[in-house]
Amino acid sequence: MKILDRYILKTFLVPFIATFLIVLFVLVMQVLWQTFENIAGKGISLPFILKFLYYSTLIITPQALPIGVLLSSIMALGTLGENYEFAAAKSAGISLQRLVRPLVYLTLILSGINFLFLNNIYPYAVLKQKNLYLNIKKKQPALALVAGSFNSDLPGFQIKFDEKFDEEGKNGKEVSLLKKVLIYDLTAGKGNQKVITAERGKIISEEGSRYMTFILYDGYYYQEHVKTAKTNLQRKKMAASNATFKEYEFNIDMSSVTGDGDLSKTDHTKNFMMLSLNQLGDTIPDLKASYDEALLLKSKNLYATVVAKDLYKYPDSLKSENIDIDVLENFDLKSKINILNSATTKTERTLSSIKNNQTSIKYKRKNLNFFDTEYYNRISFSLSCLILFFIGAPLGSIIRKGGFGLPMILAIAIYVTYFFSNTFGKNLAEESTITSFLGSWVSAFIMVPIGIILTRRATKDKGIFNMDAITQPIINFFQKIFSKKEA
Repeated sequence: MKILDRYILKTFLVPFIATFLIVLFVLVMQVLWQTFENIAGKGISLPFILKFLYYSTLIITPQALPIGVLLSSIMALGTLGENYEFAAAKSAGISLQRLVRPLVYLTLILSGINFLFLNNIYPYAVLKQKNLYLNIKKKQPALALVAGSFNSDLPGFQIKFDEKFDEEGKNGKEVSLLKKVLIYDLTAGKGNQKVITAERGKIISEEGSRYMTFILYDGYYYQEHVKTAKTNLQRKKMAASNATFKEYEFNIDMSSVTGDGDLSKTDHTKNFMMLSLNQLGDTIPDLKASYDEALLLKSKNLYATVVAKDLYKYPDSLKSENIDIDVLENFDLKSKINILNSATTKTERTLSSIKNNQTSIKYKRKNLNFFDTEYYNRISFSLSCLILFFIGAPLGSIIRKGGFGLPMILAIAIYVTYFFSNTFGKNLAEESTITSFLGSWVSAFIMVPIGIILTRRATKDKGIFNMDAITQPIINFFQKIFSKKEA
């Protein structure tokens, strides 16, 4: 390796290692901020908390790597320009392409490492982290309850509350304080027959206990007694009870969801993020076949519902010459009424069938899109290091500014654009607005032309924007006008 190549690589690697570690630390701290509050102090041992953070670090690494490449390429090339080393290299006959050639090879290696991470380590880390978090929530079921939406994790109950505050109770018990509680009691198996509301309440749970205790304060409950009622008329005659209370306490048996408390179990393995490219490639055809089969079955049912097979063409020899163009006018009044009633009934039945099937079909399609989009995104995102390098390197040589100031701002702006376009494309693909391939590559389609333009301008030693090309015609125009007036 030549001295120049070693020097260029050193100029790039020093800020790359620093920026990569900083970005990785910031992203891990973001995950820690979101989840550590829920798992800390809940009777979960420190080794399992460290495992959770370790898996989070592995998941975030493929995201931090492109940011590190982008920021370090701007800083490295900016430092070379700021110290007039570009000018010295050009005076010695060394082009920009020759200077960045070792960095291109290094970026290709980093892209390969990123692909290996996304294809092998990332699915493994997601598998372990998701199962660990689910097992922690089973160990402490109160963790699974989320404020602001209905929670159905408790067997036989649906619960909603506005706010939740966790605190350490006595004798190792965990206490969660709730505000504005709404509970549907479904234990009878006959729908929402019992509704409980309360201004505040608390959940008391203890490790090793099969029961979770609810204590509600200042509330109201309403219950319909329909156990013996078999018809709607009988149900209407059955009495309902309601009352207000200052304090109401009941227990929920959690043995069916808590399991044996083994935090290392990996029961959940079918998420699309937990599969490698080969596994995704094997799974997608099965999902497509299942989706196509569901569509075929629904279409056959719809065909049978509208009795489309009864519609057929008459031979020309059987056609009457006196048939009216308005089809209904060929029938008497009674037949018209029967035809219209039959058409209305079949239309309503068909619309109802379509509406009922719409949710299941949409779910199957979206589930297929998740796997399809993940497959293409693994490939496209692994090239993000290379794409962002060809934006950062020419940008650094143009701005000629090193350090963490301006390069950091530019790097954040560029990556936010890249990441937003990638997320936006994935969301559109998951909703079947665009194809999965296009949704996964839309960010590349946006950023690659920008990289080509910046590379060409940096090679020709031009700025980002040629303001003279815009301002000079305007100046010339006004100069001609004033010169004519003076004449």
